[in-house]
Amino acid sequence: MSSIGTKTEDWKNINIDSNSIEFKKILDHYKVQAEIIYKGGGDFSIEKQHKKGRLTARERIDYLKDSDADILEFGIFAGYDMYEDFGSPPAGGVIVSIIKVSGIDCIVVANDATVKAGAYFEVTLKKTLRAQKIALENNLPIIYLVDSSGVFLPLQDQVFPDEAHFGRIFYNNAKLSSYGVPQIASVMGPCIAGGA
Repeated sequence: MSSIGTKTEDWKNINIDSNSIEFKKILDHYKVQAEIIYKGGGDFSIEKQHKKGRLTARERIDYLKDSDADILEFGIFAGYDMYEDFGSPPAGGVIVSIIKVSGIDCIVVANDATVKAGAYFEVTLKKTLRAQKIALENNLPIIYLVDSSGVFLPLQDQVFPDEAHFGRIFYNNAKLSSYGVPQIASVMGPCIAGGA
């Protein structure tokens, strides 16, 4: 019987040190990109929020979570190198995390108003739908920190066209409700159209 995969002698020719160095370069590149993404729309946009007496999405999540709890964020690279004509929306313009609130694991979906005033791109929508799916599958309460200008109008044709798009959020709200999954929405700023 023959073995499956790489032959032992083939492994002798692999330069592990070289691969490790290349992997570290790639990892360092993405760490730098992550630090940029964590700033959302950038220092100017963050300062603009603070001048209005408002917290950023990440600050809101940090304030909401239990003080000794971690933040498990997912989809940080959503939107990375997308929509180049309009500027890539850091983290897809929405922060999605699992946090503990009063000792209970919850999913939080927080529109990032520092990114295009919290507007929805297709990738924003996909992250929101994914958060709802995880909430349903794991019976996790979902908290929406809403601060959105609605759909990013130049790309609205990518947000509305079919059943897996914007209207699906409302369908999922009804489905979560029918399964008894708690949902809380807090309007954190001026919200219009679907952003409300």
